[in-house]
Amino acid sequence: MKEENLPAIKRYPITAYLESQGITPVRRLASYAMYRSPLRDDRHPSFKVDTEKNLWIDYAEGRGGSIIDLCMRLEGRTLPEAIRRLGQMVSGRTTNDYPRTESYSHAAESMPGSRKLIGISDDLLPHLQDYLTKVRCIDLGQAQPFLRCVRYEVQGRTYEVIGFANASGGYELRGAGSFKGTLAPKDITPAFPDGRHPVCVFEGFMDFLSFLSMKEKVDSHCLVMNSVSNVRRCIRYLRELRITALRAFLDNDDAGRRTLNTFIDAGFQVEDMSVHYRECKDLNEFHVKRVRRLREQQGQAPITTKPSHPIKLKRRSQP
Repeated sequence: MKEENLPAIKRYPITAYLESQGITPVRRLASYAMYRSPLRDDRHPSFKVDTEKNLWIDYAEGRGGSIIDLCMRLEGRTLPEAIRRLGQMVSGRTTNDYPRTESYSHAAESMPGSRKLIGISDDLLPHLQDYLTKVRCIDLGQAQPFLRCVRYEVQGRTYEVIGFANASGGYELRGAGSFKGTLAPKDITPAFPDGRHPVCVFEGFMDFLSFLSMKEKVDSHCLVMNSVSNVRRCIRYLRELRITALRAFLDNDDAGRRTLNTFIDAGFQVEDMSVHYRECKDLNEFHVKRVRRLREQQGQAPITTKPSHPIKLKRRSQP
């Protein structure tokens, strides 16, 4: 994103950005919206977004700023990373494409985060299965119980993507490409909660599915963060279960290291598993390289793994 396009980023409605993260207001008025702070545990709404000035403030912390400041805090990004991330969200648009921020109800309708759920199916479409098996090297036999095909509509166009359910009935969404999104509400995802400790913590669900694909049998309690911004929710969940030891499968970047330190500072005994894939961005990248290297050594063509029989799970009713 060029420096001269920074005004376009700053005009992107903070309310729409929060919605794309699965964060919705508790109260919305003509000139502002109130939230429970996404930056910390917050029982009483104390996070305000001024929709006229497009600025935010967390009253409990006494801190606030622009959408760039919020992206840095919420997603654990550096300034250049936040600008690049937000630049991708407004890519292909000009500042004239956005209405004034006080017209939020109209602005949000035009943003990619505004999704109308059409339906959820247990059966993944063939092109989504191919993406998982051929691009991500995921074993569908292991992964299928955790995945759904989510169909939604944006501005009259219909999309079908991979859905990974969270503890609040929302979904993390992935397309057969670079698309990532959330079907609100956003939350963490516990898996195999009756398993043995220490708990294995994953930053995203592709890392979790990679872990499943690498193991013949998983008997560990697992927890998928679905975003480093959910670290406080993870800590609360773990403390409620009186869990003290973790194995952290986090990304090899600044956000991953800050999240690791947050767990350590919270008093957990943490084993940093990222040292085993330090040359890779994350566990999935390590898994993909490992699988492809083994196939090359064995002279095998890429294999598409499919479950031997369909697996049905009871699903929560959708919000």
